[in-house]
Amino acid sequence: MKLGIHVNDDKHLDHVIGITKAAVSKGHEVIIFTMVDGIKLLENPVYTDLCKVPNVQISFCDHNASGMGINKEVIPHDVICGSQYNNAVMVHDVDKVIVL
Repeated sequence: MKLGIHVNDDKHLDHVIGITKAAVSKGHEVIIFTMVDGIKLLENPVYTDLCKVPNVQISFCDHNASGMGINKEVIPHDVICGSQYNNAVMVHDVDKVIVL
């Protein structure tokens, strides 16, 4: 199964990490799309290190990141700098989506 996690708030980091690790431990793939206030998490290595977990992909809305003044130089290259297109692809490709 493919699980999508739409992160639009920065208040649920522990939940994002817990759900992601639980899903991967059961053999599922996780695709995370980050936007709005969730963008703030991109400067937290605890969040962005999820991209190093096998079967986890993270992307974010560049428009939101630029608008919030996020330092993109601290974001690992494995995290995809994208757009709402990446959000649409995630929703299309996954079996379930959780919004946090």
